[in-house]
Amino acid sequence: MPKISDKQREGRRRQILEAALACFAENGFHQTGMADIVKRSGLSHGAVYLYFRSKDDLIEALADDRHRREAVLNSVAQGSGDPIEGLHALVRVYAQWLTDPAGEARRRVGIHGWAEALRNRRVRTSVVEGIEMPRALIVALVERAQHDGLIRRDLGADAIARVLIAIFQGFVLQKCWGEDFDVDACMAAVDGVIDGFRTTKPDVKRRTRA
Repeated sequence: MPKISDKQREGRRRQILEAALACFAENGFHQTGMADIVKRSGLSHGAVYLYFRSKDDLIEALADDRHRREAVLNSVAQGSGDPIEGLHALVRVYAQWLTDPAGEARRRVGIHGWAEALRNRRVRTSVVEGIEMPRALIVALVERAQHDGLIRRDLGADAIARVLIAIFQGFVLQKCWGEDFDVDACMAAVDGVIDGFRTTKPDVKRRTRA
């Protein structure tokens, strides 16, 4: 077999992952077989199995890819000097992701992943790790705000984080169902929820969404 460059190898790997993403988004995990992914990729069975030995390998690789993308998004919130503004920045970033047409397939596959996590321990581990990243970030921002006296200390930082994550997960589900709703209006409501955690009523300014 002729040697290929690292760039070509990564290109083939990406080609296979994009094929798997499309198949999983259209038909879910259980209705998609490796043969479907091989056909969609345009590569040979041998080439695909050289990179991924099973469907679970592909599911895990797609989850890892999503985690890396989210890490970049979450870095926006970490860059804010004001922890509450960091929370609002996180809302704006996720609003942008929620309205990105190119992200539809990934949102659908993410929901399939939530369902698969109920029966597949390996997938569950990956899903939980993906949730842990934004949860830990939100907890850190809330704890900073509580230390500075900006957010009520009688509210648990972990509880606040889980409430916000649950809200975002609900929006993802509604979006994938095809619900027609005003994302900006909904994110403004989430901003209101965040401001409700404050120790004092904020001087609310109009926030523009990137």
